[in-house]
Amino acid sequence: MDALGPGTQALIAAAILNALAAMAHLACIAIGPPAYRFMGAGEKLARSVQAGKLQPTFVTLAVAGMLMAGAAYALSGAGVIVRLPLTRPALLVISAVYLARAFAVPFLQRRFPGNSAIFWAVSSGICLAIGLVHLYGLVYRWNEM
Repeated sequence: MDALGPGTQALIAAAILNALAAMAHLACIAIGPPAYRFMGAGEKLARSVQAGKLQPTFVTLAVAGMLMAGAAYALSGAGVIVRLPLTRPALLVISAVYLARAFAVPFLQRRFPGNSAIFWAVSSGICLAIGLVHLYGLVYRWNEM
């Protein structure tokens, strides 16, 4: 283990970033339509929440759950918690998903036309940063997983 070397630090940071993203999604459920709008979920989803439909809540809970699983895998890769099954491939997939989301803007903009250019730039930048932090930690600690 690299103690608190750069790979460990990166994966701990990745875990924290995943947990913060999960909490932001859970805040949408707690706050309601204004939070969904602010987070860029789109007007259609915000209206569904406003109408009392449960699908947005379930989708948001699923996303928060996946983000928390990502946090757990990052902590596992850092050696902070017990080694989870398939830690290397899981962290590779998590890194790839974040990086793909960062670069998928042209495709996603067509699917979600109500989001502003600022939303796409900020959210893609966040995904790029989180993906790179995961990837750095994964590469640095690869042989220790």
